[in-house]
Amino acid sequence: MQISFPFEQFPLPGTVREIAEGVLWVRMPLPFALDHVNLWLIRDGSCWTLVDTGIALDDVKNCWRQLLPAYSLSRLIATHCHPDHLGLAGWLAHETGAPLWITQGEYLTAQMLYEQIGSYSRSALLALFHRHGLDESRTQAMARRGNSYKGNSSEVPATYTRLFGGQQLVIGGRDWRVICGYGHSPEHAALYCAELNLLISGDMLLPRITTNVSVIPASPDGNPLALFLASIDDFKPLPDDTLVLPSHGKPFRGLHQRVAELVRHHGERLSALLAAAGQPKTAAELMPVLFERTLDDPHQVLFAMGETIAHLNFLEHRQQLQRINTKDITRFVKPQK
Repeated sequence: MQISFPFEQFPLPGTVREIAEGVLWVRMPLPFALDHVNLWLIRDGSCWTLVDTGIALDDVKNCWRQLLPAYSLSRLIATHCHPDHLGLAGWLAHETGAPLWITQGEYLTAQMLYEQIGSYSRSALLALFHRHGLDESRTQAMARRGNSYKGNSSEVPATYTRLFGGQQLVIGGRDWRVICGYGHSPEHAALYCAELNLLISGDMLLPRITTNVSVIPASPDGNPLALFLASIDDFKPLPDDTLVLPSHGKPFRGLHQRVAELVRHHGERLSALLAAAGQPKTAAELMPVLFERTLDDPHQVLFAMGETIAHLNFLEHRQQLQRINTKDITRFVKPQK
């Protein structure tokens, strides 16, 4: 089934659009090149369950002030810990009394990022990138951003209800199954309703852009790309005509086609890296292989470095690349035959 988009118009910020019975589409602004995030309201009796919250900016709070009088919230579900999804959870919980539902991996990671604990600090991230060859000027540009996680988030709620993969949530009399995914974030929760043939995919399945998959300082030798590819494979048993509600872009059908496109995309990127690694090179030196355009914005460099290392780690785990560690630098090269 080819990818199709049944809804051409985005809802304006501070407004809603019904896309299925009892399911409303909310679109909130973001201050990045990716300028929006999609949120979802699900009717739950006389109230509403909200999936994802938006980022903690005054413009987004003002949009919610327009919506909250008409949409009383009984529960906040966060697909994962990134600020565009969880950032306003503390503020909304304070304003409405709605409790937070989230997986444990995402909740604990949010707390550590917010408080900059251990290897979840900005300094640990910069040390990882420096080891992988990022130059001093771009490293310092990222350092000047400080704790951007805290800057884009209200305080994480002090308590939460834990979500589990495979769990069935009853929302508005319908069953919604939690499908956990990995690689983009620690324990991402998508939601599937068979009765509506509808998947709230969060960031795990996007229609036009590829989900960022990055290595993190807490697991510098990890293989998040393998985890991500295995996770999107778990969507394949769902019907191909499932209406997918992504966090960015328009709702779409053609789930199987999109999974195939993403697998092919990463395969092409891995082949390009292999071809470029005939001599030992750092991730920073190989970053232009994956990202041909010039990356000057620290936000974009952060994602690009994390993703380049993730692809290199994937190839190392497959024994297609060899890691060379010296005291201060890490390089990758194709093994000698």
